[in-house]
Amino acid sequence: MNLGRRTRRAVTSLLAFTMLTGAPQAFAKEAPAASQAQAAARPNILFILIDDLKPAIHGYSDPTAITPNIDRLIARGTRFDLAYANQAVCAPSRLNLMSGARSTSSGIYDFGMNLRDFMPNTVTLPQYFMKAGYRAESMGKVFHIGHGTVGDPQSFSVPPHKDHVIEYVSPEALAVGHTREEALFNEFELPDEDVWEFSRTLPKGVAWEDPDVPDDAYADGRTAQYAIGRLDALKGSKQPFFLAVGFARPHLPFSVPKKYWNMYDPAKLPMPQFERMPEGAPDFAGKVGGEINAYTPVPPETPEAQYPDELKRKLIHGYYAGVSYTDAQIGKVLDELERTGLAENTIVVLWGDHGYHLGDHAIWTKHTNYEQAAHQPLIFAGPGVAKGASTRQPAETVDIYPTLAALAGLPAPKGPQPMDGISLKPVLENGATRLRGYAYHFYNRPHRWGQAIRTEQYRLVRWTHDQTGERVFELYDLVNDPGETRNMAADKPEVVKELDAVLERQPKPKPLPKPKDKA
Repeated sequence: MNLGRRTRRAVTSLLAFTMLTGAPQAFAKEAPAASQAQAAARPNILFILIDDLKPAIHGYSDPTAITPNIDRLIARGTRFDLAYANQAVCAPSRLNLMSGARSTSSGIYDFGMNLRDFMPNTVTLPQYFMKAGYRAESMGKVFHIGHGTVGDPQSFSVPPHKDHVIEYVSPEALAVGHTREEALFNEFELPDEDVWEFSRTLPKGVAWEDPDVPDDAYADGRTAQYAIGRLDALKGSKQPFFLAVGFARPHLPFSVPKKYWNMYDPAKLPMPQFERMPEGAPDFAGKVGGEINAYTPVPPETPEAQYPDELKRKLIHGYYAGVSYTDAQIGKVLDELERTGLAENTIVVLWGDHGYHLGDHAIWTKHTNYEQAAHQPLIFAGPGVAKGASTRQPAETVDIYPTLAALAGLPAPKGPQPMDGISLKPVLENGATRLRGYAYHFYNRPHRWGQAIRTEQYRLVRWTHDQTGERVFELYDLVNDPGETRNMAADKPEVVKELDAVLERQPKPKPLPKPKDKA
């Protein structure tokens, strides 16, 4: 393992992070609105964020996934079976979480569209808790930093503890040198030029590696150790904490220690079953290429359905290895929460920022309005949450902010940014409760709005051309056609009309940005 290079990269990454997010004096000074006595009575918050994790979790009925630690969190909390990202893109999804505003309310739809440029007075989720007397800390990947997007240091009491998202330790991968995706994630000091243009001058990184190394050879292992240290340091404090702990895997590249690859038999992995677009779907609704093409040995400009089976199997293997690696790191943090005696008074939330395509519909990664891209895991555990429960109440990422406030006994947040979510606290007390019959999500294509409503049975996607106003509909019955193989809009006009009326009642979306080539 090239420890010298990794150390140098950590230093240059920190320099790039400082340049993008501002000098240390920009970090928030706590001025709690609550008294010390009021704050001390509040529960702690441990918020676990996982990059690119769909519900590929054994406790979500995935028979392949090996996730004993997430499963035990589910056993002592409530699992949302129908939770959805408001937008299946890393940076906007995390801003949906932190602001409580949907992308269509903030106007933030893409990388390089930063929170304070669009909503400068936003009170973020951790800021709201800081105002109530909490100490807020961030470690690992919490805000998306990269692709022209910056973090938000004023959301935390102390400087965020950042680590790598793109990282290699094998000699073969390191021999490639700095890669395109490393540049986009600011993993080294960048020249003073457009990051997208500069990245295109660099080689592709490898899509996976499986060295025989300890967990902390990669960032997620180090993030878990840092979180353990912070829990130990805070266990005697009278000030409640809000700890945001972000893990990068199973995001590409699938750089995961060998022992997690060895947990899976490649021959028994689930291969894609439906490798074409849904019958009757508009051509622009799908996705070809993008992020997956930034890695080798993925063949360039090749339709994903034509990938060799060996490549498909390896990518799926890497994803599940990444899931189990992250699960192990989460287990270490949960163990420390128990060991310190903090678990009894700590609300734990586990959230995946969006879903992930693994070859279904001939698509890889995210960036669509289909179930695999939008569906995310969401788990609450701790004080005020029913144990061993699940619910089919549709939930959105923006619901988390008001829900956590309610669980902590705080007033409903009022912004000043748009607050699109609702408190799900009654559902966490009784999973049969229904507060809203749908979840809303969005993904755009050039000149087209893709607004979607997901109910317990259906998904309606309404594509609206931003110049002509032309509308095209997709309707899927997720009960009878869970793989979304056929667009049923023409067969069920009454369902289209009903769900379209729900879309009409939503706030009018902010204008779309000009199209940007991200391939």
